[in-house]
Amino acid sequence: AERFAPTLKVHRHHGIARASAASAFAGADVVLTSYPLLQRDAALLASIEWDVVVFDEAQTLKNAKAKTYVSAQALRAQQRLALTGTPMENHLGELWAIFNVLVPGLLGSLENFNTTFRHPIEQRADGERMQRLKARVRAFMLRRRRDQVLGELPPKTEYTRWIELEPAQGDLYEALRTAVHEDIRRVIETKGLKQSTVHILDALLKLRQACCDPRLVKLPGKSALAMKAGSAKLDWLATHVPELLEDGRKLLIFSQFTSMLALIAEQLNALHIPFVLLTGDTTDRDTPINEFQSGKVSVFLLSLKAGGVGLNLTAADTV
Repeated sequence: AERFAPTLKVHRHHGIARASAASAFAGADVVLTSYPLLQRDAALLASIEWDVVVFDEAQTLKNAKAKTYVSAQALRAQQRLALTGTPMENHLGELWAIFNVLVPGLLGSLENFNTTFRHPIEQRADGERMQRLKARVRAFMLRRRRDQVLGELPPKTEYTRWIELEPAQGDLYEALRTAVHEDIRRVIETKGLKQSTVHILDALLKLRQACCDPRLVKLPGKSALAMKAGSAKLDWLATHVPELLEDGRKLLIFSQFTSMLALIAEQLNALHIPFVLLTGDTTDRDTPINEFQSGKVSVFLLSLKAGGVGLNLTAADTV
């Protein structure tokens, strides 16, 4: 706002001392707030007749049963806009949820939408229903492609690096795979497939953790094998991160597991490589971002969740 519309009066509805009455917004052209506060102050924000409501990172509204979604739907506005890079992450029901906040009724009720579009498209790959859905939402979507807005950047280069498990790590993985396979089979026989979903996901999680570093896997009594197995990924990073830094690269290293980031951080410390870290537990996001963007450090460790929302790290050239 300061850069593009300096004449606008911007009010931040944020923090412990935030306004408790609508009168506080009377002189503002723009009110900025967060999704958690939209939920907490739902009654206050719904009592105001807004001209425009803009939902940034609108995938936050993808769950029609969540309180944030209900609070967003309760807002009164002449126009609603959603900004998102991921209007659908898991299933078509999320697209319905966002549109049901923006243009209520456009896609019908959730039940009708599931019957008419979601199930035929997801379960039977029904191309005709897909085209009908696209035609229904097309007039309400403005999509920017990468080549339209980032023409000045060089093309993205992708390398796929296959990393073989360490021998001991491979042995542990195979032992774990055999154990969880037998365990899942017993659970399915007892409870049936539908009731075994959580069990199956937990088994897959353990196998993925074993591929990252066996120390991440929660095993009874902290298996000695897991502690000594080693990590092929950590070994790869130990070799290649110093090489990339010597080439003047600026690195982002992502992991879904914050515990894996902790092990990487431990390794970088041992190599005397400065870094910054951003996870869901980071209270001060600005400091690590500024240190990386300014060039003070050249390695940034990020969790997928914390690093995937509201973040542009233009200084990075390698992920």
